[in-house]
Amino acid sequence: MEKTILPYGTLFVVATPIGNLEDITFRAVTILKQVHLIAAEDTRHSKKLLTHYGIETRLISCHEHNEADKTPLFISHLKNGLNIALISDAGTPTISDPGYHLVRAAAKEKISVIPIPGCCAAMAGLSVSGLPTDAFHFSGFLPKKKEKLRQALELLKSQKATLIFYESPRRIKSLIETMIRIFGDRQACLTREITKLHEEYIRGTLSEILQQLEIKESVKGECSLFVQGCGSKEVVMDDEMLEKIILDSLASSDLGTSDLARQIAEEYLLSKKKVYEIIIKLNEKL
Repeated sequence: MEKTILPYGTLFVVATPIGNLEDITFRAVTILKQVHLIAAEDTRHSKKLLTHYGIETRLISCHEHNEADKTPLFISHLKNGLNIALISDAGTPTISDPGYHLVRAAAKEKISVIPIPGCCAAMAGLSVSGLPTDAFHFSGFLPKKKEKLRQALELLKSQKATLIFYESPRRIKSLIETMIRIFGDRQACLTREITKLHEEYIRGTLSEILQQLEIKESVKGECSLFVQGCGSKEVVMDDEMLEKIILDSLASSDLGTSDLARQIAEEYLLSKKKVYEIIIKLNEKL
């Protein structure tokens, strides 16, 4: 008697709410109820969502520290005909969240991988940022070490598309300060706690956003930062910030006034005439 070969199961990549539990699609709830297993970033966190919608499907952890080890198990289940839903703690899996290794392995094995669209903090924030949406560059979380961060931002400096970043509340102010030094004082939008009780949207130049953060006792909640791409127009920069940049340059450079003005103007997309005038003014004070 020939052995019956079962068809492979399907891996569903399911987007879940980024805060408000009502931000989930009917289809996502149906899929989560019908699959055999749910691969979740944090089973304790996801249990709250499942309980809210009466979903009793078995949960198995799949996070950044065990995904590589767990992937063969999930692939085996899929090959045996089981359907699996992949979810993260919030938003769309694999977008700065675990799941990439599992999706790649499933695709390599010719297993069907189907997205169940829904929430994504990057897209939700971009839609209300007030910045161009015809082209955007998603960078997610940048390196934590200062030199690697600087190198990453230098590579993005000439990118014309709107830039999208994720950052923790502890590092958001230092990130913006570094961006001002490298990008100049571009237009931006900082979103925080999207869809939650204390959601906030701060729009303006990077320096204006920084000023708003400085007067807060503390910054809480994951942040999404949207920054205007490099354009042909001059970048608007706060005079105080520009003077600080020029003073630092005067202290570390042997260039003459004209050459230094040209270098700073080119680096920060500013008017050479304006930079030159400020250098003269500052030299008179020194």
